[in-house]
Order: sequence, then C-alpha cells, then structure tokens
Amino acid sequence: MNEPKVHVGILFEPQIEFTLLNPYRMDGTLVSGKQVVTYNEGKILWNGRCYEELLFEPQHESTDAFELLDVTIGINFHWERKEDQRFLGALKIIVENGKLTGINVIHVEDYLTSVISSEMSATASLELLKAHAVISRSWLLAQIQKNKEIAEANTEYSTFTQTEEELIRWYDREDHTRFDVCADDHCQRYQGITRASTDMVKQAIAATRGQVLTSDQKICDARFSKCCGGAFEEFQYCWEDLKHSYLAKQRDYQGASSITAPHTADSQWSMVQTPDLTQEAEADRWIRTSPEAFCNTTDKKILSQVLNNYDQETTDFYRWKVEYTQDELAKLIQQRSGIDYGQIIDLIPIARGTSARLWKLKIVGTKKTLIIGKELEIRRTLSSSHLYSSAFVVDKEEVSSKGIPGRFILTGAGWGHGAGLCQIGAAVMGEKGYPYDTILLHYYIGANIDKLYA
Repeated sequence: MNEPKVHVGILFEPQIEFTLLNPYRMDGTLVSGKQVVTYNEGKILWNGRCYEELLFEPQHESTDAFELLDVTIGINFHWERKEDQRFLGALKIIVENGKLTGINVIHVEDYLTSVISSEMSATASLELLKAHAVISRSWLLAQIQKNKEIAEANTEYSTFTQTEEELIRWYDREDHTRFDVCADDHCQRYQGITRASTDMVKQAIAATRGQVLTSDQKICDARFSKCCGGAFEEFQYCWEDLKHSYLAKQRDYQGASSITAPHTADSQWSMVQTPDLTQEAEADRWIRTSPEAFCNTTDKKILSQVLNNYDQETTDFYRWKVEYTQDELAKLIQQRSGIDYGQIIDLIPIARGTSARLWKLKIVGTKKTLIIGKELEIRRTLSSSHLYSSAFVVDKEEVSSKGIPGRFILTGAGWGHGAGLCQIGAAVMGEKGYPYDTILLHYYIGANIDKLYA
C-alpha cells in the first residue's frame, strides 16, 4: 500500500481565524495571509460568501504551512490553555454540531513527526522515539480501519449501558465521524509543527517508516498512557468489552536482567509475579506501597524527555493523594455528573482491572446510590478535570454520629488508563539501553512488528 493521509480535527469553534503562511489553492484561486471563517445558519461564511465546505490546499506539501489561532489544548485537563499552532498540509473547514471544525489533512509520516514531538519531549532517547513512532502509527491506522469497518457495516456503536442501579460509560474515538482523529489527548496529542522537532525525531520516524505492531494478521490497537503505576491494564476494563491478547496483565518490572532479553512474552521480567489486583486486599496493598517498576522513577532527566513543559506541572504520578471535604466532594460530584447524591456517605470499590484501576465504583449518598464506570467516567466524576487514574483506595475521616464523613482521602497509583505502552516506563527502558523492539514487545505481549508500506 502507499502511505495514506490522515484527517485530524484540530479546532471546533463558531469562528476560526487562521493565517496561510504561503499561497494556498482554494477552488483554483491562490489565497494567502490572514483569514476569518464564521458559522452562519448551517454554512461557512468567508469573504462575504457562504460555503458548505472549504478546502485550502498547499502548492508544496512538504513546506507550505498555515497557522490556526487560539487552539485549545489539554481539553478538560488541569493545564488546559489556548495557543496558536502551525501546520503543514491542507486545511479543511466543515460545519459540524452547530460550529465549524478545522481539519488538517496530512501524510501519516508527517503527522507522526508532530505526534512524537507533541506527546513527549523531542529530546527523548532514540529508542523511545522509535518505539513511540511504531505505536502511534499502529494506533492511527488501526483506528482508521476500524472507523471504515463501522461505516461500511452501518451499525450503531454504543459506548454506555444504563440501568437504575448502574451507569457504565466509556470514552473512545468512535464519536469522530467526519474526520479520523482529533488533536487532543482524547486521541493522540498533535500540535502540527508548533513544537520544534529534532533530527532525532525525524531519524526515529525514518528508521521505522511503515512499521506497525500486528497480532493475528491485524494492526494492533496500540494504546498508551503516561504511567501505568507498576502493572498493565487490560483493554476491556477501560473501553468496550473486547479482550486483546497483546494488552494483557503484566508487571512493568524494573529488574529485567539484560538488554538482550529475548523478544517474547517469556522474557524474565514478564515472569515476575503480578499480584491479583482485581482483588480488593491485593489492590489496597499495592496502591499504598511503592513497588519496583520501570515507571517508578523521579529522575528529572528521564521525566523531562517524556513530559513537555505543561506535563511537568504534574509531579506525583506513580503514587499520589487527593483530599476532599464533604462539601467539596458532594458539590464536585453533582457538578460533574449532573446527579444530586446529597451528602456522600461512601465510595465503594465494586470491580477492578488488572492494574488495580476501578472500572466500577459505587457512590453512596443520602439521596441516591449509583454504580458508575468505566475508568474515565470515574476519573471525570471525582475531579474538576481528571483524576490521574482510577487506581485508588478511599479513607474516610471525621465521620459523624450519623455516619457522614467530613473528609475523604483518595490514595492512588499511575497516570492515565494504564493499557499498552507506559511512556515513563518506556523512557526508563530507553535510557537503560533497551532497543525499541524490546520496549515494544514488553508492553504489547506476543505482538509482531511488520512493515506495512515502504
């Protein structure tokens, strides 16, 4: 196959301002400089005329660029902010959900150069960058294929189940129907050529060009997160009830014997026993301690390779603690869920995944009791942005004579969903000299690395 192009949703606003830094073609006419498009009664208003869709195409794909103004990054996260961003490739404007959507149309390999620089520091080790190039490419192409299959089957895709006792919801990428992926953490963080790339990133992309992870002749849905907390999560506890053999229970163990360990799931670190963290007693012990793991590091040199400047605002991630008063928690849960539970009596763990992450949590209130899940729904409900993860245990303090706690302490592990590659753990492996294929096959158990296109 030839190298495909990807459609990336960048900006979703009633009005979009952008600058064409080189002459772009729009319906055969060359356009450049500052432009403004506005949503107007279901159409796009530009230069006094209304359009169903606009496509600004570069004359020279490898060099022509445009700049989008006031792009929101870190949507709903504690560091959310706006910035101007610059992109190669074409700019497509469409009408969607009563707003305008700005879409970057770009070759996959150019997209990946930005993703690697946006997801982590471009100064990370070459082996880590190569590993990330392969998983980002794999996830993207698997997602495009999955979206195509869903569209061709013309089937409804449900992301929640609800009864009077339970609300189980998961958040995936299938809600994008007019483009392939978005540019925020909801998909893969993509900021065009805004973040300066390096020769190392370009070398990593070139060295792995066309390479993807496969399993059973299909491209792997190669998920990744910042920090697994010492153990890997399985797919079905975060998203739909589908088990992927390559996203399996395993320790992110620090004690691997040698960088020449065999590239199989039987290598030494994968035989280190992982406690059964689906069991509450084991999960409680795991979360309250700090087990040895690749991602259990405070090495600022390594962390600066993985975490961009805004991510470094987060300092405690392997093990962390959050405290709420009764009033704070009750108000927060009502605001985030839209449900008035009254005063919060208890937060009861119902079901955990293989990394101790809760995928079912019972909220017991004086007015309502409900089980919620999966992991991201729990994280969103219990934080004004997102809890670092759903791998936490709860301590109640200052309990009144009526059984109402005055304070809740959440002690937790990891950052993100914990499935697939652990970016901080992989950074430590890269620093220790592990080659990229060993890093990949540590996190994607039993997978293969194949070349899809030249």
